[in-house]
Amino acid sequence: MKSVVPSEASQKSFPEPGSGIPEINFRQISEESPVAIYTCDINGMITYYNRAAANLWGRSPELGTERWSGCKKIFFPDGKPVSPEECPVANTLKGDVSAGKQEILIQRPDGSVKNLMVHPKPLQDSSQKITGVHVTLIDISEQQTQHVRQETLSAIVESSDDAIISKDLNSRITSWNSGAERIFGYKESEVLGKSIMLLIPDSRLHDEDLILKNIRNGRRIHHFETIRKTKNGKEIPVSLSISPVKDKQGKIIGASKIARDVSYRWEVEEKQAMLSAIVESSDDAIVSKDLHGNIMSWNFGAEKIFGYTEEEAIGENITLLIPKSRLAEEKTILTKIRNGEKIDHFETVRRHKTGRNIPVSLTVSPIKDQQGNIIGASKVARDISAQVKAKTEIEKHTRNLEIINSVGKSISENLDLQGILQKVTDATTKLAGAAFGAFFYNNVDEEGESFRLFTLSGAPREIFDNMGMPRHTSVFKPTFAGKEVIRVDDIRKDPRYGKNLPNRGMPSGHLSVVSYLAVPVISKSGTVIGGLLFGHPDSGMFKLEHEEMVVNIAAQAAISLDNSRLFEQVKSLSDKKDEFIALASHELKTPLTTIKGYLQVLSKIEKDQMSELFLNKSLYQVDKLNSLVEDLLNMSRVEAGKLEFNLEVFDLREMLLDIAETFIYSTKNHKLFYDFGNVPAIIEGDKQRIEQAITNLMNNAVKYSPGADKVYLNLKVDPQSAVISVRDEGIGLNEEQQRHLFTRFYRAESTKGISGLGLGLYLTREIIDRHHGKISVKSKEGEGSEFLFDLPLKEPVQRAGEAAE
Repeated sequence: MKSVVPSEASQKSFPEPGSGIPEINFRQISEESPVAIYTCDINGMITYYNRAAANLWGRSPELGTERWSGCKKIFFPDGKPVSPEECPVANTLKGDVSAGKQEILIQRPDGSVKNLMVHPKPLQDSSQKITGVHVTLIDISEQQTQHVRQETLSAIVESSDDAIISKDLNSRITSWNSGAERIFGYKESEVLGKSIMLLIPDSRLHDEDLILKNIRNGRRIHHFETIRKTKNGKEIPVSLSISPVKDKQGKIIGASKIARDVSYRWEVEEKQAMLSAIVESSDDAIVSKDLHGNIMSWNFGAEKIFGYTEEEAIGENITLLIPKSRLAEEKTILTKIRNGEKIDHFETVRRHKTGRNIPVSLTVSPIKDQQGNIIGASKVARDISAQVKAKTEIEKHTRNLEIINSVGKSISENLDLQGILQKVTDATTKLAGAAFGAFFYNNVDEEGESFRLFTLSGAPREIFDNMGMPRHTSVFKPTFAGKEVIRVDDIRKDPRYGKNLPNRGMPSGHLSVVSYLAVPVISKSGTVIGGLLFGHPDSGMFKLEHEEMVVNIAAQAAISLDNSRLFEQVKSLSDKKDEFIALASHELKTPLTTIKGYLQVLSKIEKDQMSELFLNKSLYQVDKLNSLVEDLLNMSRVEAGKLEFNLEVFDLREMLLDIAETFIYSTKNHKLFYDFGNVPAIIEGDKQRIEQAITNLMNNAVKYSPGADKVYLNLKVDPQSAVISVRDEGIGLNEEQQRHLFTRFYRAESTKGISGLGLGLYLTREIIDRHHGKISVKSKEGEGSEFLFDLPLKEPVQRAGEAAE
C-alpha cells in the first residue's frame, strides 16, 4: 500500500511551536512509527492518520470528511456490529471515564478481518477541555490466532482419551492431561515435577534411555508398543508416540508423549488369535463365503471333512460341496443370510472331493462390516456321519426290540402251532436281514434223512415245492443232529458245502444263497424240534448280533411249541371229556324221563301213607337229577358254542312278577320281598334263558342261606338298561371265593354239604354275557350276598316331563 502523506488540514492539528515537542521530530516519529495512530476532532472527524494506520485499515480515508475510523465496518469480538455511537472514539468524546483500551474487529475492503486493540486518549486544551481524540491501534490478529490455537490444543489435549504428557530432558513430567489421569491413576498434582520413571516397570527402564537418545537427536518415535505401570501397580500395554519439544530458537528442551492404552486391542488380538487357533484346530469345517457363495476362508477341519485343501477351495463357489439334488438349499440359505437371519443345526448332505455324500449339520450366520452391512456368511459344518449311523442303529435296535417284544408276547399268548412258527419265521427273517427264512421240522422219512418245510418267509413256497427237501447233509447235520448254530459268510467256500450227491452245490432253480445262518430249535427235553434257516445272496450279511437274536427267539419258540403240543393234548382230552359229558347227559335223559313217567303213573294209584312219602321223595330226586343233567348238557353246549337262543321282545317286569308268584307258592321256608317299580322294562332276549338265570340266582339265595328266611328281588330301570338284583342274608363269600365264583365246577369250601355241581353261576354268566349284559356280586362273609346284572333295554325309557318325539 502506498504511504499516506498528511494533508494541510492534518498538519494544522499538530502541536503549535512552544508545546515542548519539536514539530519536525513529532511528524517524523509519527510517520515512521510501526504503530498505527490517528486523531479525530471534537466532532469525530478524522484529522490525522499515519502510514501504519492506513496500512491497517487497507485504505486512505479523506481527512475532515470521514468520522470515527478509517474502516467502514467495525464489530465487537462476538461479531456484533459496532454502531457510531458505540465506537471507542465516540465514548471517549462523551467523557466516558471507563473508555480505555478495547478489542474490536474490522473488515477491510478486501474482505479480510483484523483483530485490533484500540487505545483512545482525549486531547485537551489548557483549560482541560476535550478538543479531540488521539487513537492508537495495535494489530493483535496473530496473537489472537495463537491464543485460539492454544486454547483449541488445550481443549483437544484435555478431552483426549489418550495420555498426553510432556517432560524435560531430565525426564521430569511438566504437563499431565485428564487422559493420563484416567489411564495411569495419578492426578496432575501427584506427578508434576516427578520423574517419568514413576510409570515405567523395572523390566522396562531401558526404554527411557532409548527414548531420550532419540529425542536429543531430534528424532520422533512412532507407535512404540511397550508396558507401563499404573498407580496401583498394574502393568498395562501402551502404544507410545514421542516428539521433541523445541523453544523459539529451535533448541530441544523436552519431549511430548502420547500414550494409548492398547489393552483392549491386545485382548482383541489375543481373542482373535485364540479364535484363529480354535478355528484351525476345530474338527468342524469352518468356512466363510461372500454373498455370491464364493469361498473366502477354509480351515483344516474343512479340508479333513471335504478333502479339498485351502488352495483348492478358496475362490471356488460353495456349490462345489453341494450335490445337484441339494442346490436349491444354497439359494434358500443366501436369501436368509441377506435378510440377516441365522440358520441353526440344519441337517443336510454335502459332497466330498471323492464324490461321496456326507451327512452334515450346518450353522450359518451373517457376516457384517463395521457399518453393519451384511457382506457374507460364516458356515460351520459338522460331520454327523457317526450320529446318523448311531441314530440308524438305535432305530434299528428299537425296531428289533419291538419285533422281539411282539414276537415274545405273541408266541407266549398263542397256542396255535402254525401261528407260532409263522410269526417266529417272519420276525427272525426280518431281524437277521435275510433275503428269505424257513422253519424245517426235524422229520425223519423212511430213509432217515428228510426234513419237512413248515413255514417260509421272503420267498414263494413254490420254489421249495418244485425241489426236493434238504437232507442230513454235512451242511445241515450240525443244526439238526449236532444242535449247533451255523453262521457262514460265504457258504460256497465252506468245506462242508456241496459234498453230498447228487447235488454238488445248490440245485438248479434253488434260491441264491451266499450268506448262511442255521439255528436249531431245541425242546425242553433236549430234542431238536427243527431248525430256522436263513439265506442271503450277498456275503457277510449275518453278524453275531443276528445270531444271538435268532437263538433267543428260537429258545422262546421252543417253549411255546412245547406248550402248544401240550395244549393240543389237553384240548384233545377236553374235547373227549366234553364229548363224553354230552353223550352221558343225553343218554341219562332217556332213562330219567322213563323213571319219572313210571313214578307219575304210580302216584295216581291208591297207596298208603308210607308209599306216598317214598313216591314223592323219589320224584323229587328224579327232578333234582334231571336238573343236574340239564346243567351238564347246557355246559357242553356252551363249550361247543351250541347253546341256542330264541330271541323275542318282552316286558322283563311282567316276567319277574310271574317268577315272584311261583316262588311264593313253591318255597315254604323263605319269604320273598320284591320291588319292580311301575315302569315297563322292554328287552329283546331269550325269555326262557333269562328266566333260567334269575331262577338260578333265587335258588342259590335259598340254598346258601339255611339260617335265614328272607330273599330280596328288585328291578331298577335306567334310561338305557334294566338292573336286576337278588339278595340273601346267608353265609356270604370272602374275596378269594368271589374271584372264582363264576368258573365252572367251582365250589367254595364253605358250601360243603350243600348239593350242586358248581355250574349254575357259570351258566348264568354265559346267559347274561350272550345278552350283552354284565353280572357282578357284592358279598361279605357271614352277612349274605347280592348278585346284580344288567340287560340293555330294547327301547330307552322316557323320563317324566320329556316330550315324546
